[in-house]
Order: sequence, then structure tokens, then C-alpha cells
Amino acid sequence: MGNVPRLAVWKFSSCDGCQLTLLDCEDELLALAGKIEIGYFLEASSRELPPPYDLSLVEGSIAAAADLERIRRVREQSRHLVTIGACATAGGVQALRNLASLPEYQAVVYARPEYIDSLDHSTPISAHVPVDLELRGCPIDKWQLLEVITAYLADRKPDIPTHSVCFECKLRGTTCVTVAHGTPCLGPVTQAGCGAICPAYGRGCYGCFGPMETPNTRALLPLLHRDGVADADAARLYRTFNAEAPAFADAARQAAEDDG
Repeated sequence: MGNVPRLAVWKFSSCDGCQLTLLDCEDELLALAGKIEIGYFLEASSRELPPPYDLSLVEGSIAAAADLERIRRVREQSRHLVTIGACATAGGVQALRNLASLPEYQAVVYARPEYIDSLDHSTPISAHVPVDLELRGCPIDKWQLLEVITAYLADRKPDIPTHSVCFECKLRGTTCVTVAHGTPCLGPVTQAGCGAICPAYGRGCYGCFGPMETPNTRALLPLLHRDGVADADAARLYRTFNAEAPAFADAARQAAEDDG
């Protein structure tokens, strides 16, 4: 296909939800079909084209020894590498194992844990190779994903917001669930991108898009306490989707220490 940009999509330790977000783009992908060439995307096709790849989208965390060599190879083969989803950007839900003994988890979950080959920690892609952009979410937002792909095709910087979910609530005219109802919410410290779905339905934000650009996560702890969240629960709330995100990890540590 000549000079048509080549896209690759890679899976590491994850649930595949962020790759499915790409497949769910459907009509929008048809518009891109003539402008890109899919070089590697096993979720969609068994067809493989040789590297190099102009843009690699990487889903999942590094959780097994084989992942270490593979992600280095992907980086070498890719002009741009973008991590997609909470697993790739912050270790994901599976990074909760970092807080305890891996053998203990394996003994509980698996009948024959000796057959399991896993690293002690689940870590984000950026802990091992340089990353050009991190696209947050569990799962990611399809419109943000399309913005990233089209931006790299046009050789420009993607326009991805770094402000908080509170900003999105204001834009859609959603009443603040914390102010109006005393509902615990991580919206003030969580990056926008989901469209403030949870607050729109009367629930507090769970923080699945990770910390915003300049979050004051510790300052939110007293407000969570006021709304009935115990220290141990606040620690779990910060760790759920983004256990390895520094700002959330710091607040979780503080809450755990206060729980003492």
C-alpha cells in the first residue's frame, strides 16, 4: 500500500476491553480504512504485516516475564507508541496484587499455582519503555481514541483533556452529587474523558480515568471522610483501577496509614 501509515494493536495483561473500544468505532473506522493499514491486530484479524509500524496502540500491563522482552521489541518496531487503558497506564486492577504476596493470591485462585509464571508486580508500560502518550480509562473513550489515531495520521499533537471530571459535570449541567447529596466522589481529582457518566446517574466518580494533571488527592480525603468513607475504604477507592498511578497511590498510602 505504498506510504500508507501502518497501525499495530498489541495486548498484554488485560481484559481486551480497550481493544473492543476500537472495534466498536465501526463507522468511524470505515472512514479511516483507506488512510491506514492494519499491520497487527489479533483481536480483529489473523493477518500480520512486518514492522516497522507508524503507530502502536498497547493495551495491558507488564505482568509476566515474557512481557518484558516483548514490550521492548514492540517499542523498537514502532515510530509512536501509545498506551491505552488503566492496565497499560497504571497497572490496572491486577496491580492490586502488588500490595500483598503473589504466592498467597496464586494459592487461593489456582488449583496448581506452580504452573503460573507471573512477575511479583503488575506495572504500566511506561515503567519499561518510553511512551509517546497515555490514553486513560477503564475502558478508554472511543472518541478520545479516534482523536489519537487521526492526530498521529495528521502528524499533530492529540487534543486530550487533562482537567477533572468536575469540568465535564459542569458542561453537561449535572448537579454535583457531593454538594447536593453528600455522595463520595473522586471527580475533583480524576481526569476527564468519560463524559461524567457516573455523576450523571447519581453515583460518585470511581476514578477509572486516573488522576488529572494537577490533582490534590490528599486534600480530598477529609471530604471523603465527611461523606462517610472510612480510611480503609478510601485507600481501596484510590487503588481500584489505577493502583500504580503516583497521585492515587500516594493518597491510598496516606489513607492506609491514617487507618493505622
